[in-house]
Amino acid sequence: MPGFSANLGFLWTELSLPEAVRRAHAAGFDAVECHWPYEVPPAELRAVLEETGLPLLGLNTRKGGQAGDFGLAAVTGREAEARAGIDEAVAYAAAVGARAVHVMAGRAAEDDTARAFFDANLAYACKMAAPHGLTILIEPINHRDVAGYFLSRVEQAAAVIERVGADNLKIMFDCYHTQIMQGDLLRRFEAHREMIGHVQIAAVPSRAEPDEGEICYERLIADMRKCGYDGYVGAEYRPRAGTDAGLGWRAICRKG
Repeated sequence: MPGFSANLGFLWTELSLPEAVRRAHAAGFDAVECHWPYEVPPAELRAVLEETGLPLLGLNTRKGGQAGDFGLAAVTGREAEARAGIDEAVAYAAAVGARAVHVMAGRAAEDDTARAFFDANLAYACKMAAPHGLTILIEPINHRDVAGYFLSRVEQAAAVIERVGADNLKIMFDCYHTQIMQGDLLRRFEAHREMIGHVQIAAVPSRAEPDEGEICYERLIADMRKCGYDGYVGAEYRPRAGTDAGLGWRAICRKG
C-alpha cells in the first residue's frame, strides 16, 4: 500500500530540489511532491526521479505575477495568464513524469462570475491534461492562511467537480486546511471519497509535524484506509527544527 510522500515545498527547503528528492529517498519516503519546480530544468528533475525511483505525485500552477497572487484560475480578467500557467504546469508535469497538477484558484469573491471562470479554466486544464494521463487537483485552502482564497470548503470543491464533469478532476483533501475551515474530517472524507485524489497532513493549528495538535493522524489515516483510500499521504508541514530532526511522526502514523 502506498505510504508517505514528502512535500518538498516545505521539507528540506535548504537544498536544491534534486538534492531534496535524494534526501527524501534516503530518509525512506515513498514518493515526493512539490509546489513550483519551474526553475529546475525538467530533464534534470526527471533524471533524479528515475535515479531514486520515487514517483512525483504533483506540482502547482504558478501563483501569478502580481503582489498577493495565490493562483489565477478563479481570478476574472486574467484569463490569458491563467491559461498560460495551466499550459506550463501540464507541459512540465508531462516532461518530468508527474502524476497530477494542482490548479490554484486564487483570491476571488465566491460569486457567479468567478465560479464560471474557475469552471471554464478547470475544463480547459482537464482537457489539456488528459492526453498525458494527468489528474487535475483542486484544493480547498483555509482563510486564516490565505485570506480571500476562492476555494475553501470541501463541499464547494465537490460542486465544482460535478459541474465540470471531467473524470480527471479530483479534490486534494488537505486535512490541515479542512480542519481549520470545517472540521468533521472523517465524515467529510467519507462523503466525498470517490472525488478525492490526494490527501495531505500537518498538525493543527501549528502546521508543524503531524504528531501534535488537534488531529490524531494515527487513527484518522487508519480510518481513511478503511474507507478505501489506497493512495499516498502527503507530508506538507513546516518542520519545527529541521526536517531530519522531526521525522519520528512516521513511526506512529504508519500504523494507519
